[in-house]
Amino acid sequence: MDLITLTGEPWADYGLIDSGHGRKLERYGAYRFIRPEPQAMWAPALDDWAAHGEFTPAPDDEGGGRWVFDKPVPREGWPLAWDQVRFTAQTTPFRHLGFFPDMAPVWSWMREQVAGVEAPTIMNLFGYTGVGTLAMAASGGNLVHVDASKKSVEAAKSNAALSAMTDKPVRWIVDDAAKFVAREVRRGRRYDGILLDPPKYGRGPTGEVWQLERDLPGLIADCRQLLDADSRFLFLTVYAIRMSALAIGELLNQHFADLGGRIECGELGVREEARGLVLPTAIFARWSR
Repeated sequence: MDLITLTGEPWADYGLIDSGHGRKLERYGAYRFIRPEPQAMWAPALDDWAAHGEFTPAPDDEGGGRWVFDKPVPREGWPLAWDQVRFTAQTTPFRHLGFFPDMAPVWSWMREQVAGVEAPTIMNLFGYTGVGTLAMAASGGNLVHVDASKKSVEAAKSNAALSAMTDKPVRWIVDDAAKFVAREVRRGRRYDGILLDPPKYGRGPTGEVWQLERDLPGLIADCRQLLDADSRFLFLTVYAIRMSALAIGELLNQHFADLGGRIECGELGVREEARGLVLPTAIFARWSR
């Protein structure tokens, strides 16, 4: 199985300015931030890393870290855009800013897979603040957005309003992803495409515990039952460094071999503006028709 790289390029509202010595400097609209990045083992290219804020890591038992601000930043967030989608960026306690910019090439790839399909039905599991959901809704899809966090789903709805997409056919669902998918299987539902971006560890709305290494194989098996010979894709991203792209690629291969099509795996990355190198951010595996 060949390994490939999907590279996120800079766009008007986001760019990886520089990286190195275990950190990265990014621009989110008019604001610049420094965040930890263990994969940036090289030296940075630039001397000037002036930023509005920096996330300072700490052990989990101390809260995992905190933001330190040198310049004013709107705590309620500020609007950004990707293609037709507008959404709110915001400094969160979890060190990210309310969306994952390395997913931009994934959103474009999903659109390509369902091109020519009239009103494809697509499910976004662990959908978070809904940028991927709205990217597909904008291109004519019927979306099912699932996340265990009510706060995240409300943020996704707010992003839909910001994008003037409240009239798009999106079902916003607060539920445990694995339980929801299992019910969809029992209902005999089918989808044209599925996007999964599971965390390493999480809890459902009624206390369900999600552990990636333990629970991912069963979830993939259930997702396979929601896809058929006319379906177009499944895309899985994993941010747990201990796992291998080849391992999750083989997981998909075992479940999807009977559908034909193509299994690919590799890394997601973001291209640095300072010198063009690609900073790896996650691994992925995907099936496509």
